Amino acid sequence: MRAVLLTLAALLAGSPCYAISRLSPLSMTCEQAREAVHSQGAVIFRWKSPRGLPLYDRFVRNSRFCEANEYAEWKSIPTRDNRSCRVLNCQNIDNLDGTFIVPDHSL
Repeated sequence: MRAVLLTLAALLAGSPCYAISRLSPLSMTCEQAREAVHSQGAVIFRWKSPRGLPLYDRFVRNSRFCEANEYAEWKSIPTRDNRSCRVLNCQNIDNLDGTFIVPDHSL
């Protein structure tokens, strides 16, 4: 029993913590938002819609930060200086409508 606990403790201590940042793009410039995604690999941006509803999504540096059945595609979000700042967002590969070429965008 003791060996199991020691092994479990060693595994937990050795595993990295992959906390993802939650940021507000409306408090950043477009360049700062893009740099945050680029430097961290993936972030969650939260903002309010024009109707006041909360919106959020996960944005990534490239497709390597998406699930196996997803790819990175351009999406516009509002920032402090740009209402249409382009960053990458994971999309389901089924959205390609039978296209055999998966885009390889990178931020």
